[in-house]
Amino acid sequence: MKNLSTKTIVAIGIGAAVFVILGRFASIPSGVPNTNIETSYAFLALMAVVYGPIAGGLIGLIGHGLKDAIFYGAPWWSWVLVSGFVGLLIGLLSRGIRVEEGEFTKKQIITFNVSQAVVQAIGWGLIAPVLDILIYAEPVNKVFVQGAIAGISNIVTVGVIGTFLILGYSKTRSKTGSLTKEA
Repeated sequence: MKNLSTKTIVAIGIGAAVFVILGRFASIPSGVPNTNIETSYAFLALMAVVYGPIAGGLIGLIGHGLKDAIFYGAPWWSWVLVSGFVGLLIGLLSRGIRVEEGEFTKKQIITFNVSQAVVQAIGWGLIAPVLDILIYAEPVNKVFVQGAIAGISNIVTVGVIGTFLILGYSKTRSKTGSLTKEA
């Protein structure tokens, strides 16, 4: 934490709080038990792209952990860890995207979406189910169905809502070299 700026630390706190709120009030039941379509991952992706992998990882970890503790009584650690993994890896793989410079080009949008899809497929389709089995002795069939639904829905929500959030954010930034000094 010593190397994090005050701005990033504040972003982690606010980001985790927004993750909790979105997870509670902006999620849609999927029809699969204990598995929702979550808009919070679109916001997590925005924060990971803007503030980097450490912020993304901590927002996912803290936000999901708090959401579970507040609304379900205890964190479901396998999924909490995957939320941290998703935020961290989206932040790492999006380092070449310079939204602070006012650009989110078609190439960057494609790179972002391929990256987030791969990260989420691994996280929700493999890591979360395996941890569910190892930590909680959950039935294999159940956890892989839940992981697949979570992964697919998160890929879509981040692909659509996350892309629009990042695009909108990039439009609020000044393009590099766009400001000139008047004579």
